[in-house]
Amino acid sequence: MKPAALALAALLLAACSKVTEENYAKIRDGMTEQEVIAVLGKPTESSSMSLPGMSGTGAKWVGGNVMISVTFVNGKVLSSSFKRSPAGAK
Repeated sequence: MKPAALALAALLLAACSKVTEENYAKIRDGMTEQEVIAVLGKPTESSSMSLPGMSGTGAKWVGGNVMISVTFVNGKVLSSSFKRSPAGAK
């Protein structure tokens, strides 16, 4: 595949990402995990733990230079954060 075609394909994939500031603005405390997944799609990574009577999950969505992190307690949003890295940063 030619470099120009690869660049175009990468741009199109990034444009289709649900990991955007606009979608982050839709996330509210108290939303269920399934409601957040409906907005952002499947998380890039997540980890869970549980104690008697309480469970918690930390999930991250990464798309391009954007990362959205959400903490769920008992299946509902407790907190969330949005981070944009400078273009080209690793």
